[in-house]
Amino acid sequence: MRRLYSDGRNSNFNRRDKIKQKIVAGCAIILIGTSFVCAVYSSFSGDRKEKDFGIQEKAADWLRKQMMETYMPVFAFMEEETGTGGSMNLIKPLIAAQLPIYGYSEEQAKEYVSIEDEDTYDLLIRQEGSDEERKEIEEGSLEYGDDALHIDGDLERAMKEENSLHNKEKGEDEAKEQKDSEKDEDQDGGNESETGKDKSGFLQAQAKSYEYDWSSLTGYEDIVKAFYAIDKTTSITDDQLNLDNLLGKDMTMKASPENPQILIYHTHSQEAFADSVPGDESTTVVGAGERLAQILREQYGFNVIHHTGKYDIESRDYAYSNALPAIEQVLAQNPTIEVIIDLHRDAMPEHKKLVIDLQGRPTAQFMFFNGLSRTRQKGDISYLENPYIDDNLAFSFQAQAASNEYYPGIARRIYLKAYRYNMHLRAKTLLIELGAQTNTVEEIMNACDPLAHVISIVLKGDL
Repeated sequence: MRRLYSDGRNSNFNRRDKIKQKIVAGCAIILIGTSFVCAVYSSFSGDRKEKDFGIQEKAADWLRKQMMETYMPVFAFMEEETGTGGSMNLIKPLIAAQLPIYGYSEEQAKEYVSIEDEDTYDLLIRQEGSDEERKEIEEGSLEYGDDALHIDGDLERAMKEENSLHNKEKGEDEAKEQKDSEKDEDQDGGNESETGKDKSGFLQAQAKSYEYDWSSLTGYEDIVKAFYAIDKTTSITDDQLNLDNLLGKDMTMKASPENPQILIYHTHSQEAFADSVPGDESTTVVGAGERLAQILREQYGFNVIHHTGKYDIESRDYAYSNALPAIEQVLAQNPTIEVIIDLHRDAMPEHKKLVIDLQGRPTAQFMFFNGLSRTRQKGDISYLENPYIDDNLAFSFQAQAASNEYYPGIARRIYLKAYRYNMHLRAKTLLIELGAQTNTVEEIMNACDPLAHVISIVLKGDL
């Protein structure tokens, strides 16, 4: 009897142990499954604007916390004390081991994770320096399509044709006056004539070819569609992209030849064009910078410094960090500078050329570029702080609006990306991609005329 009793007791204990094991295993599976769902949900929610985060995300976060407090109280305490999602970091390896597809997705996201970790600051700076070759956007998203300027295609084409004919009748009526003014130009070094036509043959647009109806562009989606291409590495919300911020900021500055007002420089000074002459700096982006500086001085009355320092001789990597101390020194020596222009050229497939016909002259298109110091996964990059992001955005937006209204077709969409690009040095900072390597030097130099006019329109408040 004793033996029978003993065997029965052991059998009961074994059954209880098995039940306990099943309960623990079940809880672990539920925990892993729920954590996996939360992780996947969070990754997908990163694609949405911040304002869309709502009840679903809060419910998922509450469920996760309840499970942590019930089954893993130590990790829950760690999370509460540190204010971080440390528990999730410990669970991830377990999920990856049990669910290979999750591990694969983590591996695929490594590039995005790496640029958001302070420990990879060096990598981030190197990537920033060679950023033009890597665009995480859909092909063609930087170009305006048939819906450009939100008008029908026929009218848009007519407007673009108007660029080459702008003020033609006026020019014919004033032919004699124009001829006399050309003599004056020869005497004064090619300054702008009374009719607005300079020695290069460029004629300033005297009026807008198109005018935005701002009342129809009040929503976030409308503004993005009309003006922006947003890289997948970053995100932005309607708190920043709204007309009050973009049009409401005063970007004006009184032109004065007395003290330096504008600084033009080149983070990538070695960028050249299709027919650039090796060894001839005047046929590179540096030559374009000198041309732009000359126009802003002689035709618009600004005092411009053109800094020709070279920061990408051996490699484009670290170009921005290499340039930063030198540019800070220029600003320290010239505290009256209010505007900074970092002039680049873009990199395009060899079969693609960024050019339009403007007043009968082949003219390169240009693009304004903004760094947001913000990644889509982790938000603001605290170690690449820029207190002037909103001002930078307003400056490029107003320049884009002026480009589209006065010279339709010359500007591509504003490109937004995650890094900072040394745009934190002044509120009025522009990073401009002038044409690409497939453009000719003539096309680039021709583009400096409307570009200078657009910059002057914004700085003089003529929007």
